[in-house]
Amino acid sequence: MTGSLLEVIALDVRDAVAAEEGGADRLEIVADMTSDGLTPAVETVAAISRECTLPQMVMLRAEASFLAAPETLEVLRRDAKALAEAGAAGFVFGFLDDGGAVDLAATEAMIHAVAPLPWTFHRAVDHAADVQAGWRAVRLLPNLATVLTAGAPGGVGEGQAVLKTRCEAGDGPLILAGGGLRPGHVPALLEYGVRAFHVGSAVRTSWSDPVDPLMVRRWRDLID
Repeated sequence: MTGSLLEVIALDVRDAVAAEEGGADRLEIVADMTSDGLTPAVETVAAISRECTLPQMVMLRAEASFLAAPETLEVLRRDAKALAEAGAAGFVFGFLDDGGAVDLAATEAMIHAVAPLPWTFHRAVDHAADVQAGWRAVRLLPNLATVLTAGAPGGVGEGQAVLKTRCEAGDGPLILAGGGLRPGHVPALLEYGVRAFHVGSAVRTSWSDPVDPLMVRRWRDLID
C-alpha cells in the first residue's frame, strides 16, 4: 500500500472492480445509501470476493439509527458470521445509547462477535452528545482498525477543527476521514496527520451510478 489509505464505498461487484481499477486500497460494503448505509446481502460480499482482491470492510447496521436493541444485536451477530464466511475482511459498526453516549455494551458485544477480525467504528462518534467523550470511549477498544469520522454530523467541512484536535491528541493513525469529504479538504487533513480517507459520492456521478475508476484514480493521486 502507498502512504495513505483510500477506502471506497461499494454497493456491488461493479463498484468493487472499478474501485480496484482506480487504485483503492480497501472497500466499505454497504446497502441502501438513502439510510446512510445498512448491512449488505451475504451474496454481494461473496460475489465481490470472487471478482476483486481488495479487503472488504462490511457494514453491520440494521436500521437508520445508531441505537442497538438486544434483538438487533442478535441479528447483527448472525449477519457477521455469515458475512465473514462470505469473505468479509472486517466490519463497520458503532452504537450510541438513548443519551447520545457511546453504547459500550453493544459495541463490545459486536467486537466479540466479529473477533478476531478488525473493525471500524463508524460515524456514530460524530453524532455523540459529547464528541470528545465519545472518542475517549472508543479509541482503546480491542481490534479497532479505524474510526470513520467527519468530525461533525454535517461533514468534514464542519468538522475539520475536531479532526485537528483529535490528531493533536494522538488519534491521527485511527482517523478514517469521510463524510462529505472533498478534494479541497485533503491538504489540511494530511498536514494534521490524517492518513486514511473514505469516499463514496465523490467517486460517482450519483448514488444510482457506478463508481468511476477515473474519479478513484484522481483521489489516489491527491492523497499520495
